[in-house]
Amino acid sequence: MKTKIRHLLAAAALMLPLAAHAAEEGPALDKAEIDIQDTESLQRGAQVFLNYCLSCHSASMMRYNRLMDIGLSEQQIKDNLLPDGAKIGDQMTVSMTKKDAKFWLDNTPPDLSLTARSRGADWLYTYLRSFYRDPSRPTGWNNLVFDKVAMPHVLWELQGDQVLKTTKDAEGHEVKKLELVKAGTMTKLENGKANTLDYDKRIKDLTNYLVFMGEPAQVTRRQIGYAVLMFLGLLLLPLTYFLKKEYWKDIH
Repeated sequence: MKTKIRHLLAAAALMLPLAAHAAEEGPALDKAEIDIQDTESLQRGAQVFLNYCLSCHSASMMRYNRLMDIGLSEQQIKDNLLPDGAKIGDQMTVSMTKKDAKFWLDNTPPDLSLTARSRGADWLYTYLRSFYRDPSRPTGWNNLVFDKVAMPHVLWELQGDQVLKTTKDAEGHEVKKLELVKAGTMTKLENGKANTLDYDKRIKDLTNYLVFMGEPAQVTRRQIGYAVLMFLGLLLLPLTYFLKKEYWKDIH
């Protein structure tokens, strides 16, 4: 038994460098700092999603009428966000079939309903800001977070063009950094320095909406949970007090 334990400990010690190496791989993710109770942010994010993402990606677990949960009226959805021919109760799907997507794009764009839950908000926020020009790729774009990604940079007009710069730090380690070389409609180049504040805010809004879409009832669920806990606390506290008095009444 002791010999087996020693073998397990030795194997664990050998795995530590591998685990540390795996943890170091990939770029550091930026903090998204989302707030799904910020309805204005969610509305802006929904607008970006419906205008730029829904042309290729579906969100089949989401219906258009759930946009009323973020403060939009049915008429606002119909006038501004509902695609031609769609009904307010329809699912957010695309007309492009999987066969056509495979033929045109060489890949089937994934459904984005639960992407925020599977990838995480920080990953999405960093990914959507990490596209750069790469002539070796079929689309002309690559991504620092998702190497050799098949998706083109559909928001490039907003962000502009980034290029990948590779340098070395003081210890000789390779460092990859993105540099904005051409400004977009939501970025600026001032004295050789990039100002991406507006674009980053819009991507934060989009990430916020994707998180909301992954669980539209999240806010309501939390509110119900807090109410239930308060109710149980108020209900059980007097019972616990009187039960204690009953048990300890003969002890002085």
